Amino acid sequence: MKKSFLTFTLSLLLIQGLIAQDQDTTMTFEEYEPVSTLVVPGERITEAKYPFVDMHSHLWRMASMDLKQVAGEMNRLNMKVLVNLSGGSGETLKAMVKAAEKQAPGRFIVFANIDFDNIDKPGWTEKTVAQLEEDYQNGARGLKIFKNLGLTVLDSKGNRVPTDDPRIDPVWAKAGELGMPVLIHTGEPAVFWAPIDEKNERWLEMKQFPDRHRGDSSRYPSWEVVMQEQWNVFKKHPETTFINAHFGWMANDLARLGAHLDEFPNVYTEFAAVIAELGRQPRFAQEFFIKYQDRILFGKDTYRPVEFHTYFRVLESDDEYFDYFRKRHAFWKMYGLNLPDEVLEKVYYKNALKILPGIDESLFETN
Repeated sequence: MKKSFLTFTLSLLLIQGLIAQDQDTTMTFEEYEPVSTLVVPGERITEAKYPFVDMHSHLWRMASMDLKQVAGEMNRLNMKVLVNLSGGSGETLKAMVKAAEKQAPGRFIVFANIDFDNIDKPGWTEKTVAQLEEDYQNGARGLKIFKNLGLTVLDSKGNRVPTDDPRIDPVWAKAGELGMPVLIHTGEPAVFWAPIDEKNERWLEMKQFPDRHRGDSSRYPSWEVVMQEQWNVFKKHPETTFINAHFGWMANDLARLGAHLDEFPNVYTEFAAVIAELGRQPRFAQEFFIKYQDRILFGKDTYRPVEFHTYFRVLESDDEYFDYFRKRHAFWKMYGLNLPDEVLEKVYYKNALKILPGIDESLFETN
C-alpha cells in the first residue's frame, strides 16, 4: 500500500513538473497575445467598396516625399483624395502644395496651421488672419487646429490659452468667409484624465506612454472644461464649418455625440483613431451612422496603408470578433457595422464633396 501511494505521488509530481515546464507564470499583460480558436465567417477587406476621401492624415514631410508612390498606395485602397492636415503655413505650405500639384494633381489637399506663439503680443490677431488669407491664396483649402490649443498652449506669462479665447475669433470668422472648413482636435479621450489603475481600460497605453496622462490638475484643465471651450467656438461661429476630429472623443458615448451634432448644425465629425470604439458596439454604431449619415466623414489619422483594412472591415462587413491593429488602444475584438450602401457612399466621399473646396469631383464618377 505504501509503495503504491509513493509511486502515485511521484507520478503526480512528475506530471506537474512537465506541465510547469510548458507554462509561463511570469508573463506580463503586454506579452500576452492569445490566438483565438473561434472559427467564424469573414475575411480582410483591402479595398474600400466606394472611392473615399481620407479627411484626417498627416504627411509632415510632404514637400520631399515621393507622392507618386503614395498615390499608387492610395489607388490600391480606393482612396481618391488624401487631406494632409500638417501643412504649416507660409513657404512650408507653398512647397507642399507645389509638390502635390507637380507629382499627383488632384490627389492631395493641404490644410494650413496656426502659430499661437506671441498670441498676447499686439497685432497677433491681424497678422494671423492675414497669414490665413495668404495661405488660402497659396493653395490651403482648410485649417487644422492641433490639440495643444486649450491644453498646453501658453501665453508669455505662462497662462493657458483657452480654445475660445476671443483673440482667435477673427480667425474662425475668416475661415468661414473663405469657405475653409476647420478640422479641430481638442483634448484627448476622457479616460486619459482617469486614475491609472485596474479600472482604466487604457491602462496599457498610460503605462507605455505616461506623458499622455492628463490627471495632474495643476497642469491640465478637466476634460469637460477643454471640451466646453471648443463647443463655445462652434456656437459663436455658426457661419464657419467645423469638423470635430476623432468623433469629438465621444465615440464611447454616441448618444452624447448625437446630441452634440443636433445642437451644432455647422459641425461635422470624423472617426480617425477611434474605429476601435465603433467596432465594439456594432448595432448601436450602425444606428448612429444611419441617423447622422449626412454629418460623418472618413478619417484615419496616421498614414499606414495596411491599417485601413480594419476600417473597411468595420464599416462594410458583418464579420465578428476580429482583431484591432493596436493592442494598447483596444484589447477587445472588432465587429462589423454592415452599413447600407447609401450611408457608405456619404461617409466615404459624398459628405466631403459638400464641404471641401478644391476637390476634383470627377475622381468619384462611377461608370
